[in-house]
Amino acid sequence: MSSLRLRLEDLKGVFAIMPTPALADYSVDLEESRRGAEALVQGGVDGIMLTGTFGEASTLTEDEWRAFTETVVKTVDGRIPVVAGPTTLNTRDTIARAKFAREVGAVGLLLGRPFWCELPSDAVLGFYRDVAEALPDMGIVVYNNPSAFKSKITPAMWAELAEIPQVIGAKYGSYNEQYPSCFEAVNGKIRLMLMEKDWLKVYKLSPEHNIACWSGGASCHPEPVVALREAIASGDLEQAGNLSNDIYKTYETFFPRGDRDLFRLYTIQVEKLRIQEAGYIKAGPSRPPYHEIPEEFAEGARESGRRWQQLAERLMEQHVRSQ
Repeated sequence: MSSLRLRLEDLKGVFAIMPTPALADYSVDLEESRRGAEALVQGGVDGIMLTGTFGEASTLTEDEWRAFTETVVKTVDGRIPVVAGPTTLNTRDTIARAKFAREVGAVGLLLGRPFWCELPSDAVLGFYRDVAEALPDMGIVVYNNPSAFKSKITPAMWAELAEIPQVIGAKYGSYNEQYPSCFEAVNGKIRLMLMEKDWLKVYKLSPEHNIACWSGGASCHPEPVVALREAIASGDLEQAGNLSNDIYKTYETFFPRGDRDLFRLYTIQVEKLRIQEAGYIKAGPSRPPYHEIPEEFAEGARESGRRWQQLAERLMEQHVRSQ
């Protein structure tokens, strides 16, 4: 039996990506962090992942990172998995953060990689092996964000990562042309989780394996993606398709001018503005230096948040009427 706190089979359903709420002075709003974490649990998500990109791992102080991580873990209190995000610019600090997360009760790690300089493939693999060796009971979810971490994980690298027992999942990103090769390379040993808007597509490719997604939208309101989960689980793929289309529509204004390269320049700002506008969690302002954004792009993000919230309200009304 696996000794991991977070196992491959635990990666199922909806893993919400939670923002790190900010007050006006950019410090962490711990009260809203508690409320937001509780709201996600009550909203029906299956897990929470912390301090990735729009969780603002890049701009939190060490004390803030620790306080936020502990606050969310203690609030959730084991009801669903909490996957902490300990990524830093080096191996030693990352391991120190990961050990703190384990001590306060996190069950897994959302793990990017150091990115001041681009890492060659052998260094990327060595980094994950070093963290796994230092924390042998912590399941690792590879955070696959090539623009943030300056390099891509190739299918050959995925095959190597799949041989590390602690590496049990990945926040893969969106569906792309490389995905089928990466999926084949992990040979069922890593759950490659795509974002909610692409979940149904990969579920159809492998229903027995693609049973989980990650969702930043869940922090706008869990209802749309929880409804998608239920439709997939019940085998109602027609309804799942309708929900996926509805979710896609919320993204029509999300990416600045529809340009992924522009989005990479403003990811944190766009994500936090969307969540703030939706109103489910009070995300607060983005922290410097990732706080400037043209109003055109900001309004697109806010419109995306409004559309998500409207979709959630419509689905909840339909649910009430069906009772």
